[in-house]
Amino acid sequence: MKFIFALSLVLSLISCETQMESKTKEITTIFEKSNGKETATYLQAIDFYIELAKEFSEINIQTIGSTDSGYPLHIVTYNTEAEFNFNKIGKEKNVILINNGIHPGESDGIDASMLLYRDLALKKIRPPKNTVLVTIPVYNIGGALSRNSTSRTNQNGPNSYGFRGNTKNYDLNRDFIKADTKNAHTFSKIFHLVKPDIFIDNHVSNGADYQYTLTHLFTQHNKLDGELGEYLHQEMMPSLEKSLTDAGWDITPYVNVFNTVPENGFHQFMDYPRYSTGYTALWNTLGLMVETHMLKPYKQRVEGTYILMAKLIDLAEKDHKKIKNLREHSFERYLEKMTYPLQWAIDSTKVSLLEFKGYSADTLVSEVTGLPRLKYDQKKPFTQEVTYHNYYTPTKEVEIPKAYLIKKGWENIITLLENNQISYEILKEKKTYNVESYKIDTFETYQNSYEGHYPHYNTNVVATLENIEFTPGDILVPTNQKGLRYLMETLEPEATDSFFNWNFFDVILQRKEGFSPYVFEDIALATLKKDSKLKSAFILKKERDSLFASNWYAQLDWIYKRSKHYDPHFMQYPVYRVLKD
Repeated sequence: MKFIFALSLVLSLISCETQMESKTKEITTIFEKSNGKETATYLQAIDFYIELAKEFSEINIQTIGSTDSGYPLHIVTYNTEAEFNFNKIGKEKNVILINNGIHPGESDGIDASMLLYRDLALKKIRPPKNTVLVTIPVYNIGGALSRNSTSRTNQNGPNSYGFRGNTKNYDLNRDFIKADTKNAHTFSKIFHLVKPDIFIDNHVSNGADYQYTLTHLFTQHNKLDGELGEYLHQEMMPSLEKSLTDAGWDITPYVNVFNTVPENGFHQFMDYPRYSTGYTALWNTLGLMVETHMLKPYKQRVEGTYILMAKLIDLAEKDHKKIKNLREHSFERYLEKMTYPLQWAIDSTKVSLLEFKGYSADTLVSEVTGLPRLKYDQKKPFTQEVTYHNYYTPTKEVEIPKAYLIKKGWENIITLLENNQISYEILKEKKTYNVESYKIDTFETYQNSYEGHYPHYNTNVVATLENIEFTPGDILVPTNQKGLRYLMETLEPEATDSFFNWNFFDVILQRKEGFSPYVFEDIALATLKKDSKLKSAFILKKERDSLFASNWYAQLDWIYKRSKHYDPHFMQYPVYRVLKD
């Protein structure tokens, strides 16, 4: 009987191995079937994950929210314990959120993630115990459906791919704060559902030529809270680089140069909140954009993306408790801070030195234009020390208020606050608050359209303390919450990606009432007679400003702006700061 049992056990194991091998053969990707020349379509990717979820209990696929394309967004979760309730998952395990196909022509991550999930399920790579993977298979579905073989002019494969713009022609990696698309609204829903500790956005680079297949673009470390930023910069990034180098995959920071050569030095790309990793950093999520090099063969780029994600899972496993603790402490420390940085510039006092592996380049005469052109020579590789500016310093800071008060009627902003789980209170009765009030003083506006907007920049405000009555329906938003950084980056007009700079409040930039000069002449005279200080200032300005003295309309307008008749809403920012409890 013992012999029969043993034989039965052996036959059972052989049967299991045979079934596993059969599954491996059946669960193959378009990428593999084409020998690394093709990428999956949106529907092929979804069908692939549905098949995985049917075969393996560790994998779950669910539909979450809509997109401008009319197709839904999905998330695919891998958890060795087959638990998919994120309220439970996030307490014990690290969560890595992977975003693919934000630019569907940059399809490397779409195929690499499919391979990664399949190999985790088949245990071809070690399954993580303390890490859960969540993947958006294809984020820009509309762009993925607009399939072609020509729009990525500089890219070496695959044979066909999606288009950069979404259904409404937005670049989705400029939309995370302003959220003009359904995709962005659904992303915020996904992000706050899974609450990732680490975020990966898979891309393909443009720009210079060099030897690397892989480059990385981490969240700018100075923007994070001190200890979290130090971990990212001094531990996480070097550890990932070393593990990849040890595996035969050299990697360098994203080479942020165009129409020049990297050996002249370059600086780290600053990921403001319009970008995916800038947005996710507002909740202390450690962000990483993978940028494979456009000129390397497609198969090589996908394999590089795959190995990078696998190594990052290993790192998350090793440091899972440290990452959890650092992120939680960062939330706590931000609530203790008195000021918040709104604008940044490169810190010229600090640099990093890279042993950079590039290609020699010459400036030749173009056979097309007859003018100088840049030409890299891949037969002349070099390794050279290159200066890398990856330290930033704040150039403008503001006191963090206790709360913001938003006048009623700005529903688009309230919707975004709700999408990002910002707590607020709707006032039910009249109440007077002592607030800091902003007048928009100066700003500039881009003259060319950018992602459906003509954004403002170099915005400056004048602040005054006032007692203002607020009425039922106005919104009180406390800053003592995890969304503090989101509030500061969007509601402070001087922040780079503020709602003001993205044109949410442009109606305040136009005067709604004015004056007829022949009528206002008498009112102006009466105003000056009644206000001796105003009259003295008026006379002094005429004495010192000859242009003003010769312009009758400018003089009347000057008096009008200082009279009780002037439009109180013009340049008045409708969000107010409560500085005291």
